[in-house]
Amino acid sequence: MPFETHEKNSLVWLTASTLQNVRHGFSTRQGGVSVPPWDTLNLGVGRGDDDAAVQENYRRFCAAIGTDPTRAILSKQVHETTVRICTEADAGKGLWSERDYTADALVTNEPHLPLVVFSADCGIILLHDPVQHAIGAVHAGWRGCAAGILEKAVQTMTAAYGSRPEDLLAAIGPCIGSCCFETHDDVPDAMRAALGKDAEPYLTPYGSKWHVDLAGLCRQWLLRAGLEPDHIDLCGLCSGCNPDLFWSHRKTGDARGAQIAMISLAD
Repeated sequence: MPFETHEKNSLVWLTASTLQNVRHGFSTRQGGVSVPPWDTLNLGVGRGDDDAAVQENYRRFCAAIGTDPTRAILSKQVHETTVRICTEADAGKGLWSERDYTADALVTNEPHLPLVVFSADCGIILLHDPVQHAIGAVHAGWRGCAAGILEKAVQTMTAAYGSRPEDLLAAIGPCIGSCCFETHDDVPDAMRAALGKDAEPYLTPYGSKWHVDLAGLCRQWLLRAGLEPDHIDLCGLCSGCNPDLFWSHRKTGDARGAQIAMISLAD
């Protein structure tokens, strides 16, 4: 089902129907206080933006979706497959205190711990187990996707919280679309090595290069991990085609902000 767009006090964000019973949101670049080239709702840390502006942007975004910015736990993404099990001791790490970890996926079953993953083209995926009351947030660039970060996140939730894959609900946020994700053979080769023939529908030849459907590949990994097809929402918006809403590393390089996906359990 399609995502829903919300706007309040110039701040624009997205939500997924599959996750309607848990606090969550996918940010855009609209509604913050950052100046160019981070204008305006930059939620990426360590990008050269003023720390006070980023913190105010978090206050605004968290107020919109009903979470506590002082307790947000930020991923530290390195395009690998580390899944961090987050606890109360991690509250505030990345925004208000140092991160003492690297992780491209975060999971927890504790309430009021907003989990955050970043994107400026990569896949950002939120997971909710309404039965065991657990959540996850996953960053899946093409390297992490091919390496199986999504399947590993599901397996971690199963091992740590007793989650059954068939109970999990997922939302795949905005990312680079096949229209803009043009690559050489390295990306298709990695996807085929990981997924075999299941990767083929998401790889389209384009002369000597390829167009790659990253969101579709992320969905395929979730299906492989055991999720039900109707438990997965796709945003469908391309970060490259919508510069008014999203930053795209492929379009603008490093002089940019970053959008996030956030999810948090209530009591």
